[in-house]
Amino acid sequence: MTLKIYNVLTRKKEEFVPLTPGKVNMYVCGPTVYDYSHIGHGKTYVGFDVVVRYLRYSGYDVLYVQNITDVGHMLDTGEDRILKKARQLSAGPMQVVETYMREYFNDMDALGVQRPDISPRASGHIPEQIEMIQELIDKEHAYVVDGSVYFDVTSFAEYGKLSGRIVEELEEGARIGVRSEKHHSADFALWKKAEPEHILRWPSPWGDGFPGWHVECSAMANKYLGQTFDIHGGGIDNIFPHNECEIAQSEAAHGEPFARYWMLTGSLTLDGVKMSKSLGNTLTIKDALAKYRPEAIRAFILSSHYGSPIDFSDEAIEAAHKGWLRLWGAVSLVREQLRSAAEGEAETAVIDLLNNTKNSFIEKMDDDFNAPAALAVLQEFTRQVNTLINEKGPHTKGTLNAIDALYRELGGEVLGIVPDQAEASADAEREDGLVRLLINLRAQARAQKDWATSDQIRDQLKELGIVLEDRADGTIWKLE
Repeated sequence: MTLKIYNVLTRKKEEFVPLTPGKVNMYVCGPTVYDYSHIGHGKTYVGFDVVVRYLRYSGYDVLYVQNITDVGHMLDTGEDRILKKARQLSAGPMQVVETYMREYFNDMDALGVQRPDISPRASGHIPEQIEMIQELIDKEHAYVVDGSVYFDVTSFAEYGKLSGRIVEELEEGARIGVRSEKHHSADFALWKKAEPEHILRWPSPWGDGFPGWHVECSAMANKYLGQTFDIHGGGIDNIFPHNECEIAQSEAAHGEPFARYWMLTGSLTLDGVKMSKSLGNTLTIKDALAKYRPEAIRAFILSSHYGSPIDFSDEAIEAAHKGWLRLWGAVSLVREQLRSAAEGEAETAVIDLLNNTKNSFIEKMDDDFNAPAALAVLQEFTRQVNTLINEKGPHTKGTLNAIDALYRELGGEVLGIVPDQAEASADAEREDGLVRLLINLRAQARAQKDWATSDQIRDQLKELGIVLEDRADGTIWKLE
């Protein structure tokens, strides 16, 4: 099976054929760094992290660009988000940017999200944005009004092709904002005149000002990936106006297609309600990490297809956590037995199991990066591994190494939820150490024929979902 991607632009699943064989150029809209990242950001960037991981696993040379918006992202009130935060903190705007950009990358690192190859900042690419704006003016796709520049949506016949919006049906007062100086209510700002009190400002042919939010992505994607590239990603919330405007200004300026495959992640709600600061129901990644393991958060996110909405709740994350612990328990058991396993080749039956699991995993991922289905394959593999080890052991080093290698390959390299032994979280090591301590205490009680204490330890662990199994080679534990 070849890789297929659901292309939001064409509204159908298509075989993925990159512009250059073996190479993928990919751009994903990054965060506006004016506050701590929330769990919705986690959904988007974990989702695309797995996309990039799988493309590389499949042999593609991926150039992954994800921008940092540090200027021009305006509130509906016309106020710059970063300047507003700077006033609240009595800080300089670039101080705000540096603080929250670092926090964003710290959060992504904690979630196991591999960093993009290039993370360009909008403020560092003002010349490229000015150049693109001038090109649009020269081609009569944009016009200047009192130091501001607007894109003329009526000059681009395909405006709305990504979102399905029709220019004639866009009403006054839509989210894109209405200003009397615009020729059409849907026209969007490429460059805004800076008022005297506006700190973030640069000189331009039209006077001091700052770029609009949309033009930064077009200019930076063009600089690093070319006029046409393979994949553009982002969150579904930005399909209009942001992504729509990116297409219009890029294709109007260059006369070439912008991105060939559009991938958008579904939204995330908290207990069924859309996150909103005004409602007080936002959940930052930092707060989530303080309460849940990073592997559990990743497993939760991957339990839903990247393009589907998902609801974050304590029950959902706890279910994901339990599923991950079951998987990690099997991995830990395999690695523990490797310490004392006898030399020998991998067993034929195990090799067949590994090949079947890998083929099934790849088949699921080739179907539009279907991580939930791929995760289910890994969970079924875990069930079979537990049966294999608990009922048919002991096994050779060849067998155990082959099982461990597949976990590292599919669960680690691709899904990012199976850490290397040395990288296992401190919590996982503590849990394993505490259970093993209780197993040792139980063994001492049994040796002293203190059956009441032995049974109490076993039964209380079972109430916590931990099952002890006494075997000829010792006692092992696993999740119920």
